[in-house]
Amino acid sequence: MMADKGYEDVQVAKYANLDIDRERRLGFPEVIYGENKSAEQLIGIAETMREHASRLLITRVDSGKAELVTSRVPGLIHHVDAHALTGFGNVPPADRNGYIAVVCAGTSDLRVAEEAAITLEMMGSRVERISDVGVAGIHRLFARLHVIQEADVVIAIAGMEGALPSVLGGLVAKPLIAVPTSVGYGTGLNGLIAMGAMLNGCAPGVTVVNIDNGFGAAYAAASIHRQIRREN
Repeated sequence: MMADKGYEDVQVAKYANLDIDRERRLGFPEVIYGENKSAEQLIGIAETMREHASRLLITRVDSGKAELVTSRVPGLIHHVDAHALTGFGNVPPADRNGYIAVVCAGTSDLRVAEEAAITLEMMGSRVERISDVGVAGIHRLFARLHVIQEADVVIAIAGMEGALPSVLGGLVAKPLIAVPTSVGYGTGLNGLIAMGAMLNGCAPGVTVVNIDNGFGAAYAAASIHRQIRREN
């Protein structure tokens, strides 16, 4: 007898191999990156995932494409601010205690912050959203600092000069994941300056993910959160 190969060919033009065994191995199904995939491809993938996964998350989906996909696949929800689709049904309730703080420096960073927040919620963590608390008005950060310090994990999101994670790194004794965003004027180099600042920050223990990668930060944070709560 042949062993189960752990993925399935999507039969719509044979353009994808879905890792249907991932939920068993890692605790969460394969996440679909929607950018540069057509609506028809996403429809085929979503329909196949429905047969094999308890939840579905598709990231980087623009509004036009999302409208087409949701019109064809029942049970999908379009999260406009996050540029994401989830299914099948509402975002599930949190399955562990505590919460993760998603902190963003400016309103312009909200797309990345919402991508992180929706990912965390789909992965079973409660989220506290804290927005527009960048260092240009640092009193706003201090007003919400108690909420951030009580979190199990913190995700700090910032563009421009990327200073927010360094400030939080000296104030919060929790795992801290920094996300540089592509927000900023020309010399920000589409997030490279923010990423460089975060990688070279003097606050110890800050982990940095790729530019605009709210999903990657959230996946890591949810994994940490799951382990913390399991040990407690």
